[in-house]
Amino acid sequence: MSETTVTVESSSTGGSCCGSCGTGAAEAPAAAAERAVFQVKGMTCGHCVSSVTAELEKVAGVTEVAVDLATGRVTVDSTAPLADTDVATAIDEAGYALIGRIGA
Repeated sequence: MSETTVTVESSSTGGSCCGSCGTGAAEAPAAAAERAVFQVKGMTCGHCVSSVTAELEKVAGVTEVAVDLATGRVTVDSTAPLADTDVATAIDEAGYALIGRIGA
């Protein structure tokens, strides 16, 4: 009997085909000048992922955002180091709470 492998690709927002249910897992963005990982509280679905991503993309210097809905971790690539206050403001604008920076 032969074995079949199926590969499923998810959108960059970590959602399913429409991005509203959050069933997909976003991959970490490609390497950039700076990378920071943050813990965010309150995200529960693909809409949450989209909102956080959209607000963080407005922060000056941000080049890529990846959200892991299951863990609440948000990886942000940027051209220069980001101020935690700028990240906290963006996440607050999206309607969620920044717990803190992970690993630095």
